[in-house]
Amino acid sequence: MGATESYTETFVELIRRASTELPPDVLEALEEGRKVEQADGLATIALDTILNNVELARESSAPICQDTGTPVVWIHHPTGVSTRGLQKDFTAAVREATSRKYLRPNAVDTLTGSNTGDGAGRGIPFLHFEEWDEPRLEVRMILKGGGSENVGAQYKLPDAKLGAGRNLEGVRRVVLDAVVEAQGKGCAPGVLGVCVGGDRVSAFEESKRQLLRPLKDTNPTPELAELEARLFKEGNELGVGPMGFGGETTLLGVKVGVLDRLPACYFVTISYMCWASRKAAVSIDQEGGVTWLS
Repeated sequence: MGATESYTETFVELIRRASTELPPDVLEALEEGRKVEQADGLATIALDTILNNVELARESSAPICQDTGTPVVWIHHPTGVSTRGLQKDFTAAVREATSRKYLRPNAVDTLTGSNTGDGAGRGIPFLHFEEWDEPRLEVRMILKGGGSENVGAQYKLPDAKLGAGRNLEGVRRVVLDAVVEAQGKGCAPGVLGVCVGGDRVSAFEESKRQLLRPLKDTNPTPELAELEARLFKEGNELGVGPMGFGGETTLLGVKVGVLDRLPACYFVTISYMCWASRKAAVSIDQEGGVTWLS
């Protein structure tokens, strides 16, 4: 892992995999949802269309969704690896992936409304760097679409309107409210990444980090594992259904993390990920060997 080594091409492949190949856990959850819907209902039609789209995207190495989203990336790196170099390489990878049509040119200058044309811009991609003791790089990424980002939410407890206090019952109430408010606008069925605590900035980052977790893992904190299971069950009982057409499949998963907070603050932050829950990960060893991670 020399200072001059470039990881750009590996990062391009990471982006391609995320954009064009739905992870196995998400595909399995969609197929399970398809089994519980009525055979001739709108929910079944929506899920059949989604699953067909996923297969076509994989076969043709084309984006699963026209909104290829913002690359949100977590990079663990050994001591001595230049984070400036990694930022440069990943930004170059975004530009190259955009030129190869794995990404749509998504970066827009907020002040002028003009598109940068190459998929990169201020804050795009959004990278998080963490040094660790391992002698390798580990890069994990989600592609966060705009439609699902629009229905994310942050609540400040207590919330008198929802009868939500500063406890896990209050968390449950506001998370379910977020699902009701999203309806089909977030391209349900969705995955919820939730952060309890933190500040307004750290909480959104942590809520997105939760979206990296496998859908069928178990939270190591028992009360959070119980909350996740209950929110998943009750969220699917709301009747929103695929794309808001009604049905049994509103959520594919719920993942909850916790950050410490100031005494005056109690935020509950929800990052909603659409059914196209695109994520990919790679490990790069000291010799440049690549291992693709689930």
